[in-house]
Amino acid sequence: MSADARSDDSRSPRIEGISWGEVRVEGAAAPYRDAKTWPGGSRGWDWNETGTSHSPGIQPEDVEELLEHGAEEVVLSRGMNERLQVKDETLRMLERRGIPAHVLPTKEAVELYNDLAEDEPVGGLFHSTC
Repeated sequence: MSADARSDDSRSPRIEGISWGEVRVEGAAAPYRDAKTWPGGSRGWDWNETGTSHSPGIQPEDVEELLEHGAEEVVLSRGMNERLQVKDETLRMLERRGIPAHVLPTKEAVELYNDLAEDEPVGGLFHSTC
């Protein structure tokens, strides 16, 4: 489905900028330290909600919200210095559901996410530091 065919409220918001400790998301009132984005919205990504840490990394519970909001493709960032891991269980869960997943350093993840957001209902997790 093209971006023109989707209403603005179902379009994935663009990442307007990323720098150390700050993710600026289209439509957000203020920058996030870490961000969750999905078709129609975004919010800060609070690792404490699921007990996420750099190792073992991004958990299935971290991604679930993106899917609940209609993401059909997911971009997972590993941080600026690639310290954030992704649990194998998370990737297996996405594969079982037929959801393409891309795991990249944060700046590359933002570039890919913004490209996908033009035409796809994509979700993302963006870690802005290490």
